[in-house]
Amino acid sequence: MNLKTAMVFIILLLMLIPVVSPGQDEPEGEELVKVVDSTIGIQQETQQKREEWAEEKSELEARYRTAKANIDYLTRKKESVQKKHDALMERNNELERRLDESDRLQNSLQDTLNIVLARLESWVDRDLPFLLEERKARIEMLKKEIAKPDILGAEKLRKLLEALQIEANYGGNVEVYQQKVTVGGDTLFVDVLHIGRVSVFWRTPDGQQVGSYDPASEAWVELPDKYNRPVSEAMEMASRIRPVELIELPLGRINNE
Repeated sequence: MNLKTAMVFIILLLMLIPVVSPGQDEPEGEELVKVVDSTIGIQQETQQKREEWAEEKSELEARYRTAKANIDYLTRKKESVQKKHDALMERNNELERRLDESDRLQNSLQDTLNIVLARLESWVDRDLPFLLEERKARIEMLKKEIAKPDILGAEKLRKLLEALQIEANYGGNVEVYQQKVTVGGDTLFVDVLHIGRVSVFWRTPDGQQVGSYDPASEAWVELPDKYNRPVSEAMEMASRIRPVELIELPLGRINNE
């Protein structure tokens, strides 16, 4: 009941009070006034409590709406975070799988590199003996590089392929260089001409002796004097001292291994 309703109630109550004649006792009237004052006080207190409760209710409803909105926001955020977490876990699992696969391929590649390098070394040992120091030094360097665990497999493969390419190019090269050879028990410092992988010739600095490498006997041999001029001319052509022309050389048996 609000204050206006309470005032109406009091007015109606007063209308019911009998009029007291002068000289008549007034105890009943005073008592009634006290009851009315008490009633008004109760009504005012009740109204105040209702207003306080309404205000508190409004505040609680606002807090509830805010809390519900926060819950909805946090729920959506949790779902978003969970999706990101699941995606990261899936990516992590994929990376672990790739790492395992990489380790497996790395080990497999290492074995393959070792096999290919061993075959290359065996090929050089069986090949014509030209530029042996350079070629064997390259192989020894490759052995050390391939054995290093801190070098990536791709880099090891690149270096091995590079060495194979150099060896392949020797098949089309014609060049002259100097080295020591053993002929019939004698060690000679000679000019060496290698013509691809077809044949290798040697000549003493004075041009008085010439020879070749014999794959059948795996030894350096001396050729008859009639080949002194052709071998010398071939060396001059390879060194680009004289124009290229046709000459006859004892190439011997071509090794098809």
